[in-house]
Amino acid sequence: MASSSCSSNLERFLQCVTPTVPSRLLPQSCFNDLNSLWQPLGKDKIEYFTLGDLWDCYDEWSAYGAGIPLLLNSGETVVQYYVPYLSAIQIYTNKSATTSRTCKEDSDVVEFESDSWSDDSGSDNLSRSLSNNSSRGWDAVSEDSSFDQEGSWPRRDRLGCLYLQYIEMASPYWRVPLMDKITELAQNYTALMTLKSVDLSPASWMAVAW
Repeated sequence: MASSSCSSNLERFLQCVTPTVPSRLLPQSCFNDLNSLWQPLGKDKIEYFTLGDLWDCYDEWSAYGAGIPLLLNSGETVVQYYVPYLSAIQIYTNKSATTSRTCKEDSDVVEFESDSWSDDSGSDNLSRSLSNNSSRGWDAVSEDSSFDQEGSWPRRDRLGCLYLQYIEMASPYWRVPLMDKITELAQNYTALMTLKSVDLSPASWMAVAW
């Protein structure tokens, strides 16, 4: 195993800013709510984390920066601090699992406003920077009538329902730190703090600038 001194600055950066979240066991009473296209069948145990756990990883980094030990050409090591800024995020989730959940969990129940799933919902206000063509493109893939090339699975089953999309157009210099932006978005999209990883479509993604 190579020593840390042989790691490149990029490798050190990735090691320091890769989030580590606690995993939890999903109650078996929730298994039937999962999308079988996203989760392997026949497992006795399924682990998950919440988005709130993920954002907690960015809390201190957003306030103080993530300290990265960098090796200079002179051989000297310095610590550079990097602050995360949200560039874009799209969350696709399993509508049926989040709106008709019957399993009992402490305080992790996810509730959505019915209009949050509408194409005319407040997500348009949060993503005004998207072009009309781009917006129509993403809306189209979540319609019930859309099928994949094989025609075997509706695209909504594969991609899920679009819950949130946001794209930041300002340069990182003018942005608020990532945790501040997530807190702002969560005022209108409360599930941004409580959604579980097992409810998220593989089509979900986010981009972070440092």
